[in-house]
Amino acid sequence: MAKRARERARLEKQAAKRERRQGGSSEEATAPVDAPDEDALMEEFRVLSERHAEGQVPQDQFDQERHRIFVELGIETDEDG
Repeated sequence: MAKRARERARLEKQAAKRERRQGGSSEEATAPVDAPDEDALMEEFRVLSERHAEGQVPQDQFDQERHRIFVELGIETDEDG
């Protein structure tokens, strides 16, 4: 009797692990809908920085735009500005 109970427990444990793995992989495969496009934001920051360095963007506008981009990237918070 004890042998059957151990075997049943082992099989249930394996089934639970299999379900967790299958459930986890499907969640990881789907990207969050509200995730920022990091590449686009980094490109926007690059262009902004170049324009600022060339004198085309004033310091206050640069600071505001840089902060907005960094907030969207999750580097800064709204309170940091």
